[in-house]
Amino acid sequence: MDSKIFTPIKIGPLTLRNRTIRSAAFESMCPGNAPSQQLLEYHQSVAAGGVGMTTVAYAAVCQSGLSFERQLWMRPDIVPGLKELTDAVHKEGAAASIQLGHCGNMSHKSICGCLPVGASGGFNLYSPTFVRGLRADELPAMARAYGDSVRLAREAGFDAVEIHAGHGYLISQFLSPSTNHRKDEFGGSLENRMRFMDMCMDEVMKAAGNDMAVLVKMNMRDGFKGGMDIDESLQVAKRLQQDGAHALVLSGGFVSKAPMYVMRGEMPIRTMTHYMTCWWLKYGVRMVGKYMIPTVPFKEAYFLEDALKFREALPDMPLVYVGGLVAKDKIDEVLNKGFVAVQMGRALLNEPGFVNRMKAEECARCNCHHSNYCIARMYTLDMACHQHLNEELPKCIKDEIKRIESQ
Repeated sequence: MDSKIFTPIKIGPLTLRNRTIRSAAFESMCPGNAPSQQLLEYHQSVAAGGVGMTTVAYAAVCQSGLSFERQLWMRPDIVPGLKELTDAVHKEGAAASIQLGHCGNMSHKSICGCLPVGASGGFNLYSPTFVRGLRADELPAMARAYGDSVRLAREAGFDAVEIHAGHGYLISQFLSPSTNHRKDEFGGSLENRMRFMDMCMDEVMKAAGNDMAVLVKMNMRDGFKGGMDIDESLQVAKRLQQDGAHALVLSGGFVSKAPMYVMRGEMPIRTMTHYMTCWWLKYGVRMVGKYMIPTVPFKEAYFLEDALKFREALPDMPLVYVGGLVAKDKIDEVLNKGFVAVQMGRALLNEPGFVNRMKAEECARCNCHHSNYCIARMYTLDMACHQHLNEELPKCIKDEIKRIESQ
């Protein structure tokens, strides 16, 4: 059977040159919450490497939505820098997308400038911080922030936006019964828990008009007991289709409760703490990190079994597969099962030109061995593959990478 990878695909009003998309894996390349030359050059390299569309990772729709220091926050003064990035991507023949969202309770006052907000109040051990539940009268303005960010994305030259409604971010916090304990019209039944998502999507679709593609990343499962599971997530997917989304990106996991369900494999705790600057957090995570961030075994296409249930239940909805794709034969398998496109993150960090190599080699496979060094480093520095660093790594980190990659 001929490969579908290099056939064009239409998502809403947008046509991609092929069916590969760089996923919105957080780059941590935005000091001052603004785009940098490093961010531009990375996405330009992925575009030059043959990808159909590259996605600039998580951009907060307002300042309170920031979860990391080196993260984008959508506002007019960063539009010129983003326009330089999209121009560079377009010159390489690829489309450009940007992921928009709000982290909800997964932040800290030192980063987002206020007491973190969420679907409900309480204490978030992940940050750690107390959290204020959003009032119902604040939600329309929050939803409008999503629409305003789409307008800024258009001004910056993006062809598409990806709305983050998964992984335990704000929309996901409203959807999940684990984090939504509200007693008003935004809590309780699934219909109520979807209400804020519907408000955001209404603003997004109005802002997107008829010339921007809208993808939505959503959870198939939250990945822990008490979270959303397949039955409810299928209803969320059907609602997003009714709300006008052009495609769904099917993922899973909760960064604050089941982070490795998102990414799979082992979190290299020694590596993570090596780069931390806060001494008490460094030693605290070193002592209890393996219990707070339990390993979830990696396998290729680890979300495929669940994603196929969505493919069957939503026959007319364009679905994008993400999760554990590192080889051409597995990508072909996924596309042949009815997914319109695939997303890759770590594979394109390891090898920005992997898509072009797949075109040249029948059995192409990237050289990522899933040590998750890039993720552990990302929390403090930029996201980078240990195979391509200029600096020499300490022996303790080399030993940890070797141990994880040999499993």
